[in-house]
Amino acid sequence: MPHLPDVVLWSVPAFAVLTVLELVSYRLHPDEESEGYETRDAATSIGMGLGSLVFDALWKIPIVAVYAALYALTPLRVPVLWWTLPLMLLAQDFFYYWSHRGHHVVRILWACHVVHHSSRKFNFTTALRQPWTTWTVWPFYVPMILAGVHPAAVAFCSGTNLVYQFWVHTERVRRLPRPLEYVLNTPSHHRVHHASQGGYLDRNFGGILIVWDRMFGSFVPEGERPVYGLTKNIDTFNPLRVATHEYAAIARDIRAAHSWRERAGRVFRGPGWQPGPAAVKPARRRRAPERVA
Repeated sequence: MPHLPDVVLWSVPAFAVLTVLELVSYRLHPDEESEGYETRDAATSIGMGLGSLVFDALWKIPIVAVYAALYALTPLRVPVLWWTLPLMLLAQDFFYYWSHRGHHVVRILWACHVVHHSSRKFNFTTALRQPWTTWTVWPFYVPMILAGVHPAAVAFCSGTNLVYQFWVHTERVRRLPRPLEYVLNTPSHHRVHHASQGGYLDRNFGGILIVWDRMFGSFVPEGERPVYGLTKNIDTFNPLRVATHEYAAIARDIRAAHSWRERAGRVFRGPGWQPGPAAVKPARRRRAPERVA
């Protein structure tokens, strides 16, 4: 198969340039309705991004081994050609949608993804606030491997999806022309996704395309101004705590649980699940059992 570049690594200079330009734009043209930048928050996001590069490299070792084994077992092969690569990107974006949705409604998965939603700002550095425990993502792309897509092609498509999403983390772009807003994930759609208001929770999961949300009932257009962050914010800029706080909360809830059913619920039900007949309906993302993406 042809060599495919590491699109994330190659995009780092562009990330840096765009972040500087956005920061300068806030200095030159302040916006009272925009959150802008805050030094400690931005530093934490950048630190989380740098840490994710290190941890992702470590997680890739066992994940690539599993993918390679599955790829060797399937008789199917999809060549990397000019016309198959767009189809691979389309398939990856579809599975990304379900991965992203799953990481909002299953608590152990949310413990990974909550990192990305922990900032109360919304700017290009927020895009860099990535988790350090992405071992929860790989199962969602197994169908692509079994269909004969080479693991390197899956990695390329995933990287392309991630790079695309960098630019949607901004308040400086309001709305694009309607045809683009209908098909693509845009800053307007992604601001909804990062909002903590009840009507915006668990919405707009798309990576490159927003059509999956329109098809599967999770789309909400931007209306009232989003309030970013978690429904219960963690109030810390410590990268280690940002990366692990939800896992620690799960461990505390498991220790305090009174039955195995409750323990399982604390791990596999929604982030806000409560046991017992008086349980509150499982909260949509970012609401947790009185402690807390």
